[in-house]
Amino acid sequence: MALIDRGDFASFTSQESSNLVWGGFRYLENYEFGLVRHLCMSRNRLLRAYPSNIAQIGFLASFDQTAPFSPRLAGLGAFGYWAIGNFATQRPRLLSAAQINELEPAVDIRSISGGIEYFDALLKDNDSRFVFSFIRSAIDAGATAANYVEMVSSHRADGCWQLTCLDQVTGTTLRCGARYVVNAAGPFVDGLNSALDTRGRHRVVYSKGIHLVVPRLTEHQRVLAFFDETERLFYVIPMGDRSVVGTTDTRVDSPRTHVTADDRDFLIRQINRLLALDTPLEASDVIAERCGVRPLVVAADGDDMTSVDWTSLSRRHEIEADRERGVVSIYGGKLTDCLNVGEEVAAAVQQLGLRLDRQDSKWFGEDPPQVRHQFLRYARLNGLDTPSHGATGEPLAERLWRRYGHRAFALLEEIRLDPSLARPVIDGHDLRLIEVHHAARTEMVVHLEDFLRRRTDIGLVTSPEQLRTSPGVHDIARLFFGDRAETEIRNYFSPLTTGAPVPGGDRVGHG
Repeated sequence: MALIDRGDFASFTSQESSNLVWGGFRYLENYEFGLVRHLCMSRNRLLRAYPSNIAQIGFLASFDQTAPFSPRLAGLGAFGYWAIGNFATQRPRLLSAAQINELEPAVDIRSISGGIEYFDALLKDNDSRFVFSFIRSAIDAGATAANYVEMVSSHRADGCWQLTCLDQVTGTTLRCGARYVVNAAGPFVDGLNSALDTRGRHRVVYSKGIHLVVPRLTEHQRVLAFFDETERLFYVIPMGDRSVVGTTDTRVDSPRTHVTADDRDFLIRQINRLLALDTPLEASDVIAERCGVRPLVVAADGDDMTSVDWTSLSRRHEIEADRERGVVSIYGGKLTDCLNVGEEVAAAVQQLGLRLDRQDSKWFGEDPPQVRHQFLRYARLNGLDTPSHGATGEPLAERLWRRYGHRAFALLEEIRLDPSLARPVIDGHDLRLIEVHHAARTEMVVHLEDFLRRRTDIGLVTSPEQLRTSPGVHDIARLFFGDRAETEIRNYFSPLTTGAPVPGGDRVGHG
């Protein structure tokens, strides 16, 4: 199996998510019980497979006059949601305005009639880092993966694909053969299918969603949920010592989008309306912005999409197999559903005639608990379980285990031999020098943006002005790129100084 991506891994839609692993509570409103059930089961599997990377988290939803239904009705929905998810999370509860104020004083309860608390899950690291863990695990299981490699032409003959690919780093043309092609291009699925001369029963339309990263708005580790003035749910999500505010839902015709002033003002207005902040949030408080499109599945009934009621479309997915052309296409879906989608793709490929070897063991997920206990014991015996001085206060050993699993044994051994490798690289961040070395050796970093935005969340939680003047960022660039360091730094920051979308926002990637 081989995976190619025209950009960096997860450099488009997947890097713009909310970092939530959830079953889609709001889809119950449209009676999509089957979809919610599938998403909840996938969430539960991910919680079991990644106990150090994914944490259960409470959602505190407050209801005011803009809410489309009452707290009591929402409470019934929350208990139904809990049941659909096999009771795998903590029990939901109905709350009065006074209880909300006690739990979360940041909420302005003057117009609140009540609320609920229910539970889903949150990625501790950013979404792109989580995607890369799958890439790394697939490579360990025998797959081949390459970023910045674009398919530029294709030809099918005698039941086999002949693909011409371009290495965008070196300019080298690569040619390879394949019996089948899996189109996992996300919002670009239709375009790639056209290039492969296949057309399915579905298409995608686009809904733009944005998030703003701002200083931490509340000290509690929970998600705050509200209805905005358009009666759509939006959230305040914790991210270390930052808060992520979003999202919006805007119909767009192109997957290439950016945050507009109206988008930004809309979210800031909602926060100032619903939270009792000491100082109102302003545009100057925004540290970083995330902007992406949701590829929403519709039936391909002709070329006219203007009649589609896109606001009612959910994040369901469809898998289609073209036996004649040897193409399996993935339409729609969301990160939470990754395991279900993967299994359905494998089944579709086998139906086309490709025999897949059965894995003797699970290829994804963290190492067994006993390995983690052994690692933490090793760290403790060698005095390497020191507390962090970064934003999260997470101990060094816990951080290394969460991000690198069994590879963290080797990292701790390097630190034992050279303690200077444990020093923080950027002020206010938990990132250690050993992690930079490890990423340079093994994490397929091609550009500075790959590291700051996707292998880590540094570019999300730090303002461009701080990063631009940080000696640590320059040290990282020199370690990765040598003589190209200053060029990479200029390329990373130039979009931020010209008013263009933030790095990654206009990149195209398809697998």
